[in-house]
Amino acid sequence: MKKVIVGQDALLERMLVALLARGHILVEGVPGLAKTMAIKTLAGAVGGEFRRIQFTPDLVPADLTGTRMYDQQTSEFRTSLGPVFTNLLLADEINRAPAKVQSALLEVMQERQVTIGRETYPVPDPFMVLATQNPIESEGVYALPEAQQDRFMLKVLVDYPGPTEEFVIVERVTGRLDAPQQVIDGPTLIEMQRQADAVYVDPALIEYAVNLVRATRDPASVGCAAVAPLIEVGASPRASINLVLGARALALVRGREYALGQDVRDLAFDVLRHRLVLSYEALADGSTADDVLRQIVPAIPVPQASVVEGNHAVHSRRPAHA
Repeated sequence: MKKVIVGQDALLERMLVALLARGHILVEGVPGLAKTMAIKTLAGAVGGEFRRIQFTPDLVPADLTGTRMYDQQTSEFRTSLGPVFTNLLLADEINRAPAKVQSALLEVMQERQVTIGRETYPVPDPFMVLATQNPIESEGVYALPEAQQDRFMLKVLVDYPGPTEEFVIVERVTGRLDAPQQVIDGPTLIEMQRQADAVYVDPALIEYAVNLVRATRDPASVGCAAVAPLIEVGASPRASINLVLGARALALVRGREYALGQDVRDLAFDVLRHRLVLSYEALADGSTADDVLRQIVPAIPVPQASVVEGNHAVHSRRPAHA
């Protein structure tokens, strides 16, 4: 993937984490930052079936999931499956479609199945939704419902490249751009996902993940009473689950068979930023979810591994400050 994409190391790493943890990822950034190219490059490297949906205001839910159609030759109804029946689904500019279309993805993202009429159809395995959205436009853009955002394991913010990276981007794109090479197939990916499931997570890390999420509901309990008025609704238990699942996958990406407290800490912003519902006071002040998390996350000490035994890292129950 790095042969095609310049920079964006955090984005590429988070995409691999979501892929190994069987999660979905939402990528947000201004136009021209290679969000779509990064996702298409991942599809080329992984193999399997890849489909892209360009979200527009005139889409209807059946355009995504499929519908029942009447066949005049047989005088019977038949089911036409939609583009969500694939391995890697790119939902490009997902916030350009209205809420009912965005919500059509709820069942398939959570249950890995689609119900059409009275029949339920499972999607292929592996399955992953990679969505992009543009944060700067207001006309013809619909904010994602909170329930829809909660289905994404990670939300990654993509920023502008540095001067050197931008030079390489222009040089590469205006020259000869190499096509991504497939390096694994579907069965290999499923086996790697099972390896991620086997990564050891110490109970102290689970406690740390739970404490992070609970702090978004009660910031005063960790000494962050000043940000309490900025949060209307904190993160749900699904955030705690995704912190642990993501830490497992991140540990595997980094070459370990055990997770560390830093793995959980590194994913905290990506897992939590889209799960916070900010108050009107925060919106009036121009505060973002990241501004709130910058005060909450450092207030909770990161567990440190006291000893590594075989493929397990044992953490102290009383974590030291990072």
